[in-house]
Amino acid sequence: QVQLVESGGGLVQAGDSLRLSCAASGRTFSTSAMGWFRLPPGNQREFVASISWIGHRTYYADSVKGRFTISRDNAKNMLYLQMNSLKSEDTAVYYCAGGRSRDITTERGEYNYWGQGTQVTVSS
Repeated sequence: QVQLVESGGGLVQAGDSLRLSCAASGRTFSTSAMGWFRLPPGNQREFVASISWIGHRTYYADSVKGRFTISRDNAKNMLYLQMNSLKSEDTAVYYCAGGRSRDITTERGEYNYWGQGTQVTVSS
């Protein structure tokens, strides 16, 4: 069992940066791929980024590639999402998710643990 708690969201202006954090509890964090998803207003939950169990592989949605960086610290049971050059279209509730397996995946169904979400609002 893994419990996930996100933090770091807020209201920023376009072009600003934010770093989201996700604190994980549970023995399986270091053996699971992790991901970030987001739920924009009026849209469906979408994939943002994924990282393998030891962080040697990452994958990003095209919409955030080059601006966002996913990372993890297994010693601290922490997952991060560094978001730079934020745009108004990045406005969403951001969710941390724990994967069923070790390697990266973009599929929502391959994540079986979810946090409660943190709101990111980017004003233009």
